Parts: sequence; C-alpha cells; structure tokens
Amino acid sequence: MNKQGKLIVLSGPSGVGKTSICQKILNLRSDIRYSVSATSRPMRQGEKNNREYIFLTQPEFKDWIEKDRFVEYAWVHGNLYGTPKQTLENTLNKGYHVLMDIDVYGARVLMQSNPDGLYFFIIPPDFAELEQRLIKRNTDKNEVIKNRLAKAFEELSYKNDYKYIIENRDLARTVQEILSIIEKEINPG
Repeated sequence: MNKQGKLIVLSGPSGVGKTSICQKILNLRSDIRYSVSATSRPMRQGEKNNREYIFLTQPEFKDWIEKDRFVEYAWVHGNLYGTPKQTLENTLNKGYHVLMDIDVYGARVLMQSNPDGLYFFIIPPDFAELEQRLIKRNTDKNEVIKNRLAKAFEELSYKNDYKYIIENRDLARTVQEILSIIEKEINPG
C-alpha cells in the first residue's frame, strides 16, 4: 500500500447499530482499520483497553487535550470522547482506510479538516426500534436510555450534513450498501 488512505466515518444515534456495522466491515475488508477512540467513560463488562476504546481518566483526557493529541474531541452522554491524532495520521499515511464511529460533533470537525472523507449517517427504521435496541443491549439504566433517545432527536437534525444517509433496518443489507459505496468511492471508474 502506498497511496493515502481514506477516512470513513459512521455517525448516528446511540443504538442504531454502528458498532455491529463496523465489525462486519472490518471482517470483510483487510484494507480498512478501525480508529480506536479515547474516552473518559468507565469500561463496560467485556471491554478491553485499546480494543473498544482507550480508557482514560478525566484528568488524563484533559492532559491529552492540552498536549493537542486529538484530531477532535467532545463531551457525549456525560463523558469525553476523542480521536487520537498520531494513530489516525500514521494509519492513513500507510495507505489504510480508517473506519471511525464518532458523534455528529466530532464528524463536523473532521468534515472541515478532512473534506474528502466518506461520511455516513446511520438512521434507525423508527424510534420504537431504536428504543428496543437500546433496551436489548442491556448496558444502560432507564435514565441513560431516556437521555440517549432525547439526544437521538438532536443528532438526527445533523443528518443532512452527511453525504450518505443509510437506514439500518437489516444489518447485512446495510453493510453491503455501505461497502458498495466505499468501493465506488475508493476505486472510481
């Protein structure tokens, strides 16, 4: 690999299936690497540091901000999340495409600094389905789920900032649709 990689960003409400979509894409494309974000939120059961996230304390996260170690960062659902700059740049420079699952605020920053990236907004079939997915996930208390649903309304107002809006009704179909777009964008003609 010798040419610069492409940034591939997935955004959308919590529970819409971004993690599952990313996992499927990564299993099907060896030229795509996942960008592991940093967070100040506590580690959930089954998660490992440097796999799902780089888990930092809030003071550590703020130290990284002061040292300009993030491409973007934001407060989301009461915690800090950010994209480490050096890892992202190194991966793209090696010619790999970088898949990211980030919120609408981080994506907006990246759209400014990396306008040639591929930006996908994933939407649920409807809010009842989104609520069921959040409940079935069994990772959050009812209050957190309510907050995530309220946040989803706000996040949906940004969907038209994205080049691609994809409804995730069926995971396999959604993944194929995204892969088809990635292929056309990376290898046009």
